[in-house]
Amino acid sequence: MKKHSQRAQRVGEQIQRELAELLRDEVKDPRVVRVTVTAVEVSSDLSHAKIFVTHLGGREHADEAVRGLQHTAGFLRSALAQRLNTYSVPQLHFAYDDSIESGMRMSQLIDAAVAADGKFPRD
Repeated sequence: MKKHSQRAQRVGEQIQRELAELLRDEVKDPRVVRVTVTAVEVSSDLSHAKIFVTHLGGREHADEAVRGLQHTAGFLRSALAQRLNTYSVPQLHFAYDDSIESGMRMSQLIDAAVAADGKFPRD
């Protein structure tokens, strides 16, 4: 598997910053109001960008938020074209990132295991 180039990483970081600002200030779609961009992976040829997002409302709002983002992808791409200093702007593909919820669930399981371990006397 080919590693991502440094340029692709830099472009991804810039896309993440710009998208966060655009979602906060420009997009009026109520489905994407509480969306946070968690990561951006750009292909090495800079033609595609996979944007990972999470919704503050949780998993139950994720599908609707991703549909809203796909609906507004054209606007976001044209706005990125004005802000990025690149020859072309990648196609935007959105995916829900459940790593935050998974981390919270793991933390709760660890806390429960530690509490249960504390109930047993030590030898």
